[in-house]
Amino acid sequence: MQIIDFDPRYADAFRTLNEAWITRYFAVEAKDREILGDPQGKIVDKGGFVFMVIQDGVAVGCVGLIPMVDGGFEISKMAVDEASHGRGYAKALMTACIDRARALGAPRLYLESGTPLTPALTLYRKFGFKDLEPERRPNSPYARADVWMELIL
Repeated sequence: MQIIDFDPRYADAFRTLNEAWITRYFAVEAKDREILGDPQGKIVDKGGFVFMVIQDGVAVGCVGLIPMVDGGFEISKMAVDEASHGRGYAKALMTACIDRARALGAPRLYLESGTPLTPALTLYRKFGFKDLEPERRPNSPYARADVWMELIL
């Protein structure tokens, strides 16, 4: 397994990995289409990062770090191919996000998720993410978002 920074040749994999989990539990929304259709322009070119898990030359996982106005990053579009679950790829992606954010001096990581995504929520909590109080939850572009979390770095 190798974790690499985004390479445009993996743009289709970024989209299809995310569409798989989104359509399994929810529906693809306008904000999804915007980001999944152009990860280079919507994440990387804006000062963010996309990490890809490569196994035997195939992209089997991904995650985005989207810069926030406070200097933090939003963790977005984390996905691991269903056939690759249980191999530690999501843990490796989360570690890459935290390590990069800390190296850049980010004050926090933020994410939005949904209650049906129990394995993801369990992972986030294992890494120390805490639920945001209702008064600190921003409006979300996602109808499916009902969990807001942050990790203070």
